[in-house]
Amino acid sequence: MNDAETPPLPDVLRTPEARFADLPGFPWAPRYLSTVPGFEGLRIHYLDEGPADAEITVLCLHGQPTWSYLYRKMLPVFVAAGQRVVAPDFIGFGRSDKPEDEAFYTFTRHREMLLAFVRGLGLSNVTLVVQDWGGLLGLTLPMALPGVIRRLVVMNTMLGTGDLPLGQGFLDWRAFSNSRPDMDVAALMARSTPVLSAAEAQAYAAPFPDARYKAGVRRFPNLVPDNPDADGAAVSRQAREWLSTQWDGQSFMAVGMRDPVLGPPAMTLLRSWIRGCPAPMEVAEGGHFVQEHGEAIARAALAAFARAGA
Repeated sequence: MNDAETPPLPDVLRTPEARFADLPGFPWAPRYLSTVPGFEGLRIHYLDEGPADAEITVLCLHGQPTWSYLYRKMLPVFVAAGQRVVAPDFIGFGRSDKPEDEAFYTFTRHREMLLAFVRGLGLSNVTLVVQDWGGLLGLTLPMALPGVIRRLVVMNTMLGTGDLPLGQGFLDWRAFSNSRPDMDVAALMARSTPVLSAAEAQAYAAPFPDARYKAGVRRFPNLVPDNPDADGAAVSRQAREWLSTQWDGQSFMAVGMRDPVLGPPAMTLLRSWIRGCPAPMEVAEGGHFVQEHGEAIARAALAAFARAGA
């Protein structure tokens, strides 16, 4: 039995494959792992496109409530440049398995899955591409993977250090999310990202047939560390210090200027924490889900890294 056929564990939901048929702009075949150390039996979905022996691997991490569909406009640019692109779905999202127990979802558990996933696939010479929770978790990875991650592409995200007040925009978002346990993902995406077609907005909702499948969606806003002792806060402070003083790779930042939660003020602060991070690309029409303008961002990042010899 291969990973694609492994049955789900009890109390774990698996979105029917029919939900993912004919998604607009998303022709890539799914890949699955059920052997990630520490997460055996949970099937994790990922995209893996481009040459398997490429010199550079691009690791794309999504946020909430999205999945690897978010990277459909960036992935082809990196592949056309001869790079391998790997884009996993967090547990609870996309085509990955979805435990029903909300207590399963913790900052530490998500981070441990990412570390085990990267090590399990043997990824090296990585360009880490992050946004939203992809950055809250992903920006803590370079210090734990010495020499593996060599470049950063950072979009509308932050570190959850727990020692700074959460912005009002985020507090409003968390309250909104908590008031909607069966969040209408398609409506949210359509409202926040006007460039989406109706079919694209529905594609973001494909992983979630009903509220039972949305435990991970419900939990993420409540996992952002909001005090120094919160789960994930200490490792995020360590990452802030490490990125400020020891990071020696290349960085590229793009900011969706219309993001009310993780827009220019948050990204200005985050830039100050990443050693050597140049001035960002400002995407005037971009909101929180700035990857919907991803082709231009990916091309600009590749050009910047080429100029830097990265």
